[in-house]
Amino acid sequence: MEGENMSFANAFVLLGFSDHPWLEVPLFGIVLFCSILTLIGNGAIILLTLMDSKLQTPMYFFLDNLSVLDLCVTITIAPQLLFNLWGPKKTIAYWSCMTQAYLFHWTGCTECALLAVMAYDRYVAICRPLQYTLIMRSHVCIQLAVAAWSTGLVNSLIQATLTLQLHRCGHHTLNHFFCEVPELIKLACEDTTANDLSLAVGAIPFVLVAPFLVLISYTFIVRAILKLPSAEGRRKAFGTCSSHMVVIIMYYGPSIYMYLQPPANSTQAKFMSFCYAVITPLLNPLIYTLRNKDVKQALRRIHQSQRGLKS
Repeated sequence: MEGENMSFANAFVLLGFSDHPWLEVPLFGIVLFCSILTLIGNGAIILLTLMDSKLQTPMYFFLDNLSVLDLCVTITIAPQLLFNLWGPKKTIAYWSCMTQAYLFHWTGCTECALLAVMAYDRYVAICRPLQYTLIMRSHVCIQLAVAAWSTGLVNSLIQATLTLQLHRCGHHTLNHFFCEVPELIKLACEDTTANDLSLAVGAIPFVLVAPFLVLISYTFIVRAILKLPSAEGRRKAFGTCSSHMVVIIMYYGPSIYMYLQPPANSTQAKFMSFCYAVITPLLNPLIYTLRNKDVKQALRRIHQSQRGLKS
């Protein structure tokens, strides 16, 4: 198989957490539990915003997009991870591996861009409230969402396609629990300097520029909030942004850390990826529902309307 191109592989081996076999059963339970709640939670947010007209605002439009991204991550990663954690086989079909590589890179980049768009939405809502409906019109929101999705897709197509062109010389064992572009690059038996450089440059808009835009937005937001005359007004404004700020810290923190200072060992990298791929999609709906009065009120309205129909 000397000089074989990666496109001719039939399957890959995912080592996953096999170096800690005692963790596999507990992790299986965690992944199954988190995946079920993620599907229910994010699906509920999407349905709720569709059913309640008061939630059909730019903020919840972008939240719907975030929920779709979380669902994509879970559907892409969880089934194969559950299969590998439960049984002795640790293989993944070639087409499944490539699908994971493309989709995971796409959703990861898109989420970085989308969080920056959501920060801009909060900036306009708090710093320019009188012009909010004029600036954040429906077609503008759609254009911003399309821009986030399309830039993530373009970067994913570039990075994953370049990676597939590398020769792997029969190497087919990935020291990870899913197929990720950086891990696939490690299988190559040729110089990968160009791929590594492309990956680093391609990540700049998403893990450096996007967080910087978020930082600028929230700097203006905090300044505007502190200028509000009433304590009640400041509390409401901070409450409006708190959910988004928690999600930003939870998502950008590990991403920036791994970009600027890659983990020294593979186990640390796996657990950081595990948190993003399994835990974060679950936390997003919990944070936005438990800390958001609008969502709670919408749930009450729907519950009351259902009770009214039954009676």
